[in-house]
Amino acid sequence: MTNTILELDHHISTLRPDYYPDLNSALTDEEIASLEFKYNISLPTDLKLLYKWKNGQKELSFDSFVNNSKFIPLDQALDTASNNTSMIGTDFDIKNWWNEHWIPLFHNGAGDYICYDAGGLFTGEKGQLIEFWHADNDRNVIAPTLEVFLSRLNDYYTSTPEDAFDEYFAVPAIKGYPKKFIAK
Repeated sequence: MTNTILELDHHISTLRPDYYPDLNSALTDEEIASLEFKYNISLPTDLKLLYKWKNGQKELSFDSFVNNSKFIPLDQALDTASNNTSMIGTDFDIKNWWNEHWIPLFHNGAGDYICYDAGGLFTGEKGQLIEFWHADNDRNVIAPTLEVFLSRLNDYYTSTPEDAFDEYFAVPAIKGYPKKFIAK
């Protein structure tokens, strides 16, 4: 995971120099531990490594990090996860509309998220990435791990000429994904 993040840092800093300063500074181990305590959670190592690289992007930055979505700072991600989890059984009365093991990492600004699934809903694979659509019930697993997802983003930067970059920054297809599921 460390090499994947270092490669991503290189790509963004050299290929998107106007965007790179929009990324927040890294979190320290102490800051992560404080957030884990506040939200009564133990974060997986790969998530810690991601946030020890950069803590999301600045609030007033509207450029996409990946898949037409912004990179969420960890405190906001854990707060959103906590708020959404508290709505299970009330506002979210459809089974698996939201899951208490999901941590949103990326959002499109319209209530939709790409979430880290620490529980492995649907597949049993902890650490997969799943899409949460606020108005639709499809819950597609889009990557088996965060590292694979970020590796594919690195592939995008490697294979796409700079003049072909668009505001979407879509991760190239991962073999066997998405795996399609429905909340019902």
